Amino acid sequence: MTYIPKTYDQIDQWNSLMFIYNSALKQMNVKIEVLNSEFVHIYNYNPIEHVKSRLKTPESIVKKLKRMGCEVNTFNMTEKLNDVAGVRIICSFTSDIYQIADMISRQADITVLYVKDYIKNPKPNGYKSYHMVVTIPVYLTEGPVETKVEIQIRTVAMDFWASLEHKMYYKLGGDAPEFLQKELKACADVVDMLDAKMYSLNEAILQWNAQEEKRKTENETASRTEGGEQPDGGALAGEAEASA
Repeated sequence: MTYIPKTYDQIDQWNSLMFIYNSALKQMNVKIEVLNSEFVHIYNYNPIEHVKSRLKTPESIVKKLKRMGCEVNTFNMTEKLNDVAGVRIICSFTSDIYQIADMISRQADITVLYVKDYIKNPKPNGYKSYHMVVTIPVYLTEGPVETKVEIQIRTVAMDFWASLEHKMYYKLGGDAPEFLQKELKACADVVDMLDAKMYSLNEAILQWNAQEEKRKTENETASRTEGGEQPDGGALAGEAEASA
């Protein structure tokens, strides 16, 4: 991100940056909504349950920069932090996660800076999610400004665990005793099993529906044949014989 007039003071620069980050979130949300609608239109299936977006608060930005040992200024904010603007996509099944990530990464105006796959490589505490840091252009009067957005993609079950884990650690000041860490890890394992079981059930339902549709079609065809109806080819042949 480069288009911030240097003549601005720190407050003006800060406000301009937050405006750009907020604009990037709006554009990303629209893009995700369009992709999801297209998927529903083509496949009659909705891979996204819901989408959350947020801007980091000034307090969170300052704390994170200090924790990183960086001076608090707008330059470090844009260069050192990748999650000032964040989008969280909640989907039904693990398989949806990679499909959504692929749809986003194939957008011509989105550049993927890096990916962290905490699904294939969970954190030690059991945290699972798929993280992407991308840039998306925000079109201003002076031209486009490439702006970083962090995208997290996870299932409903993963989001349930992560949200509660975050709240618990916040109450404990970020330092949970060992026995609680073990319990949270055990819960993460249960969530993982739930995700796998729900995916298996969904696949079974899809297979059953396909078989039922096939059986229904076969029964309808058999009923028409028993009723004296002939396939189109036979009917045409009969008409040809009658004409002769």
